[in-house]
Amino acid sequence: MHVVRPRRPARLAALALTVVVAATPATAHAAGGEGGKKHQRDSSSAQGGVQNGKINVETRIRTTTDGGAGPTKTGKLSSVDSDWTPPACWYEPAFSPKEIESRVKAWRKVKIFGLGDFIGDVFDSYYKDGDPYKNYNLDKQGEGMFWAAAINDHRENDPEASACDRLPFWVPDGETPKEPLAVTPRVLAEYAYDELPLPKTEVTMAPAGETKVNLPTWVWLDKVKFKKVSVTATLPDTSLSATTTAEPISLKINPGTKDATTYPASGECPIVDGRIGEPWAKGKSKQTPPCGVKYLRSSGDGSYRLSATVTWKITWTSTTEGGDRLPDAEFGGDQNVTVEEIQSINR
Repeated sequence: MHVVRPRRPARLAALALTVVVAATPATAHAAGGEGGKKHQRDSSSAQGGVQNGKINVETRIRTTTDGGAGPTKTGKLSSVDSDWTPPACWYEPAFSPKEIESRVKAWRKVKIFGLGDFIGDVFDSYYKDGDPYKNYNLDKQGEGMFWAAAINDHRENDPEASACDRLPFWVPDGETPKEPLAVTPRVLAEYAYDELPLPKTEVTMAPAGETKVNLPTWVWLDKVKFKKVSVTATLPDTSLSATTTAEPISLKINPGTKDATTYPASGECPIVDGRIGEPWAKGKSKQTPPCGVKYLRSSGDGSYRLSATVTWKITWTSTTEGGDRLPDAEFGGDQNVTVEEIQSINR
């Protein structure tokens, strides 16, 4: 059996970085944005560092919400597919030849037990002395970029974040690297999944906050708040862009006790005409609410914790790819409901 072994400089570099990771300057992570927040990149110096023994770059992905500020992000989506999460890391265009040369020289300024010069020598053997690159590819300045690992700051503690363990590698302009973890429109769409700012899930109830045993309580969501929301993720200086859209499709109610009946019986209220549930109004007291709950037992001196969870359909589109569905997501909240006995008078 023929075994292909990694190049010695790459293995030495990884070893050297692991040894000195605690002694190096600040680490760098991916840093996306919400609510139109953007991350700029100084063309003369990409932001990056060392984390877990690897050279990383702070991602240049920019995100915008609905073309502007959008709603405030109140929490993190939970995928209904327990086996799927947005990417923990990827590779993206990061360093020009001059920037790689500058980073190696910066290592030589680390004066701790001579490790700066040692690491500088290791990297020079990799990027300068022809194994695999010669003179940092300075003769190709403007013709391509060294792609480096970016860590999703929402997923930096995930085990998958260690999967991007390659040293920065050269990719000529206009070429797609043969690397499964290279950034693509779908990766941007999945990254935007984590950036979706969904409104707080607090249902309106009638009666509000305090109800009676065996009294149907109407539940609905504000039609204005619960509508489609989109986040566009773009990688500047490339053609890569994707828009991820979340659309509410149903509301699931958990009364917080077994002694309750939900409407409908499944506890899942669909969207009808763009609205979840129906507001209570005079004259509806004897009607069965399309979305609601009826408590069968008093909450005593306390209250029940009603949970309301909205299921969102997630899709993405791109100008360069057809787009697709991403796993549906759930986002919810709890609120207290006090249930009292109906007082009767015996004559």
